[in-house]
Amino acid sequence: MFNSLSDRLTSTFKNLRGKGRLSESDINATIRDIRLALIDADVATPVVREFTGRIRERALGAEVSAALNPGQQVVKIVNEELVEVLGGKTRELQLAKRPPTVIMLAGLQGSGKTTFAGKLARHLRDKGHFPVLVAADLQRPNAVTQLEVVAERAGVPCFAPERGNEGGHDTASTEGTQSYGDPVWVAQAGVGQAKVRQYDVVIVDTAGRLAVDENLMQQAADIRAAIQPDEVLFVIDAMIGQAAIETALAFQKGVDFTGVVLSKLDGDARGGAALSVSSVTGRPIMYSSIGEQTKDIEVFHPDRMASRILDMGDVLTLIEQAEKAFDRDQAAAMARKFMDEEDFTFEDFLQQMQAIKKMGNLKALMGMMPGMAGMKEQLNALDEKEFDRVEAMVRSMTPFERTHPKQINGSRRARIAGGAGTTVSEVNQLLERFGQAQKMMRQMRRGGGMPGMPGMPGGGGGKRAKQQPKKKGKSGNPAKRAQQEQAAASKASDARDKAMGNAFGQQEEEQDFSNLKLPKGFEKFLGPGADKD
Repeated sequence: MFNSLSDRLTSTFKNLRGKGRLSESDINATIRDIRLALIDADVATPVVREFTGRIRERALGAEVSAALNPGQQVVKIVNEELVEVLGGKTRELQLAKRPPTVIMLAGLQGSGKTTFAGKLARHLRDKGHFPVLVAADLQRPNAVTQLEVVAERAGVPCFAPERGNEGGHDTASTEGTQSYGDPVWVAQAGVGQAKVRQYDVVIVDTAGRLAVDENLMQQAADIRAAIQPDEVLFVIDAMIGQAAIETALAFQKGVDFTGVVLSKLDGDARGGAALSVSSVTGRPIMYSSIGEQTKDIEVFHPDRMASRILDMGDVLTLIEQAEKAFDRDQAAAMARKFMDEEDFTFEDFLQQMQAIKKMGNLKALMGMMPGMAGMKEQLNALDEKEFDRVEAMVRSMTPFERTHPKQINGSRRARIAGGAGTTVSEVNQLLERFGQAQKMMRQMRRGGGMPGMPGMPGGGGGKRAKQQPKKKGKSGNPAKRAQQEQAAASKASDARDKAMGNAFGQQEEEQDFSNLKLPKGFEKFLGPGADKD
């Protein structure tokens, strides 16, 4: 969503690097570039004017002139002001002291209210609440049916006493002349049912229109007056650009919402709505919707969103999603295996891959890493279906093959490729990459850091990387290395080459017989991998 804005701001700040002192013309040029970037991102003009004015005032003051690194100080100022524009601080949902907490959703048709209702219900369910959805949108064709489907996916009940416009009639031609039920009564009955059945959260999905009109506002105002909600969330499409301001102000006047939800934040629009709505209405952005699945919802953190826009990453959100996706027991078992020097197997690999898939869109996750703005082409070229192909290959292996990848010979590879619908070369590549991963984990376990990354914790990986070529062919076991050094000079080269396999995990019995030579021509009686099956 913010790729274009992030790129322009990042390139603007590059011009400030390395300058020991910033002149007034430098600051003016920077602020001009920031202004153009915000306007190009469809941020409302009043917001742009106020935002750049505050930056200019602070940048020209002693705050920057006295700084050791003026360029970084300007970036710090922009980050702080951007956080304020986005709402200042995180606003959590205000729960009622006496349940149920009533939450009313409002917004235009197509903004994503019904989908967000299911996402919010699942989010609250995962936090230990017992939510119920109320279908008070009786105008849009099949809106009640859609909410029931969404509720089923979220694993929560749906209260729908009226079926609404199930015939698919055009609401534009019948609006004001045909009624499909009383949404005010449905909302009231839903709250009553929640009290009787002891649901502690009620989420009321209301009707929307293609544009703001008096009938829409009056109906929403009547529902609000009838149920007295604890929260009124205005759901707005983050892709509608400058029109977001007019829509938000109209709903604020008609319904007086308490918080904002940005839907479709994973789109490729310019995203000016996110930077404008909170500042113009004075209401906080509480949630962001980032996909179609019920799990694709995030609590909106202004400071983290500002960091994303300025390409500083959002590591905290990444950690939170990882904690939700990774099972604690599996993580503890993996740590134990690592400390006990047990080999990383395909079973472990499969568990880790499934946990990563649970975290959500991989491109979005990678985008949360600091400094990823310069790798957008690589991220866009990332094929997430590759994970499915890899998973298919792993699942085509037998339990024995998953724990003993070195025993996978040619015939086994052909069988795995056939079962996964891939080629043998793809299976070979997977096994080769997996072997490299095992090697890396062994080196990290020995305190050598990650290969090719000097300065990593655990022994200064850089020096070890330079010494590795000299150690090639020697076992990591001191006793075995001493035996190798005592071997005859004529056999030393062969012994070192064959001992190489022991350093990468071959069984001891293979090592014991590595120096034996078969009679000439005897090898043809041993088929490829025959001794391994």
